[in-house]
Amino acid sequence: MSSPKLGKTYSDRNAKLCTIIQKIAEGLAEFSTDIDALGDAYEYLIGQFAAGSGKKAGEFYTPQQISSILSANVTLDSQEPKTGTKKKLDSVLDFACGSGSLLLNVRKKVAKSGGTIGKIYGQEKNITTYNLARMNMLLHGVKDTEFEIFHGDTLTNEWDMLREQNPAKKPGFDAIVANPPFSYRWDPTDALADDVRFKSHGLAPKSAADFAFLLHGFHFLKDEGVMAIILPHGVLFRGGAEERIRTKLLKDGHFDTVIGLPANLFYSTGIPVCILVLKKCKKPDDVLFINAAEHFVKGKRQNQLTDEHIAKIIDTYQFRKEEARYSRRVDMAEIEKNDFNLNISRYISTAVSEEEIDLAATHARLMEIEQAILQANTKHNAFLKDLGLPLLP
Repeated sequence: MSSPKLGKTYSDRNAKLCTIIQKIAEGLAEFSTDIDALGDAYEYLIGQFAAGSGKKAGEFYTPQQISSILSANVTLDSQEPKTGTKKKLDSVLDFACGSGSLLLNVRKKVAKSGGTIGKIYGQEKNITTYNLARMNMLLHGVKDTEFEIFHGDTLTNEWDMLREQNPAKKPGFDAIVANPPFSYRWDPTDALADDVRFKSHGLAPKSAADFAFLLHGFHFLKDEGVMAIILPHGVLFRGGAEERIRTKLLKDGHFDTVIGLPANLFYSTGIPVCILVLKKCKKPDDVLFINAAEHFVKGKRQNQLTDEHIAKIIDTYQFRKEEARYSRRVDMAEIEKNDFNLNISRYISTAVSEEEIDLAATHARLMEIEQAILQANTKHNAFLKDLGLPLLP
């Protein structure tokens, strides 16, 4: 208001601001018939900013190609594949929502199949990113009654709604998606050891809060719900406290699918990551492993998953397909023999086996070649003899 660039006098500056606001309003009105165009433009700008922000982008943006996979994980019923996309989700939570792209992706996928979502919930610790998420919702046409974004720390569970003690009011979510900070260093207090979220499984180590984030979300998952979370590969095989948490979750039958993704997909890190799909009530007594680590297109900055790569992962997950060097259903007995280690390479080998050599056929072929050489030599010497030249041995 006080900038002289807007005008010399207060009245001039005020008039200029009114003109600017009017022009903005006129521009917004043009988008009003297709609110997604404005929202998609905003999402695009967030993505472009993330691409140029390097490691800082990891705290607020999940690439759309990965969002698509997570959305499918929680909206497709892999145990009842004929039903396709779930027609109704009462509630969806992302407890590290960043700019909200994951939540919007789930909402869009359900809507595309003709279904509905009651309400979407997000939580974000960074105040700037929290505001980005709220703006993202509104620009995508999500009414303020259809979403709730909370600003606060997930690990200390600052959201009063999630701390509800009354069983009748205790929140539970049909679907949970999350891309929390990888191997985040935290300081678990003694009080957290008795926290209902961690009490039965134990606390994640200070050096990596990966399982703390996972257990937080899993605690608020409904019995028939599905949770899909992106984490570094270390959670699959690291020992100590993480091994104990992983083992209990496996013994209780909560791991549904492990999806290994290619390296360098994120703006924030080049490490390969995995998607873990968990359920409280899982039917098959096995874990589906999908090794998609080598299926990508190399890009200038980040590697890319094509539509075909994404469709293959989703199709394999939905129908629990098995394919050599790509996917396999592993029963719990085998996982137990491997000390509950979920390292994907233990269950899916990407090595191409050498073709077996048929010794009898090879020997016969060598004999044919020797016979051909002998015949050619005899014919050649016949020509040399006619010409009066020395014969070959």
